[in-house]
Amino acid sequence: MASKLSGIELTRYDDLFKTDAEREADRQERIQIVPASEVFPYSRQPYTIDRPTPDLVRLMDSIEHIGIAVPNLEEAIKYYEEVLGLKCYKKEVVADQKVTTAFIKVGDVKIELLEATSPDSTIAKFIEKNGGRGGMHHMAFAIEDGVANALSEAEEKGVRLIDKAPRQGADGLHIAFLHPKSTQAVLTELCEDPNK
Repeated sequence: MASKLSGIELTRYDDLFKTDAEREADRQERIQIVPASEVFPYSRQPYTIDRPTPDLVRLMDSIEHIGIAVPNLEEAIKYYEEVLGLKCYKKEVVADQKVTTAFIKVGDVKIELLEATSPDSTIAKFIEKNGGRGGMHHMAFAIEDGVANALSEAEEKGVRLIDKAPRQGADGLHIAFLHPKSTQAVLTELCEDPNK
């Protein structure tokens, strides 16, 4: 018999000696369809959770980058290079997003520093809401089967989309964003390298 502790299933020693059929019968008895608001109390999702939905996860290859909003790009680069010993390998202006970006690589993951080029940009508004300080702005995932496919699957699962179709982003990527109200308060970016 398994017991629950803070949503984590623990297996008792005697359960290890049950047959697969007995374990499956026990599991079926424990399955409940629970409103998402009970699992994620801050979620306003209208659907219920009755099983894991790995389809979107299957499309995710890795963390592509972590986006960090900064009030001053040059000061941020100086910190990453002089204090942390990392190297900025690329700067780019993304005019339609009203930002200047700088990329720093840590292992296989990139850090994207974002500085607003206009007071009405998303980054400027984020920094203003954050008391004039920067901070983590978004998490980006590399998508192996195309951003358009991932958007379609996310929408089917009730995820609110910011972008209905992929668009051009920094570093030559095709990108799209999922709304943080549907992604546990983390702005989520889906990225695809068109050259792969």
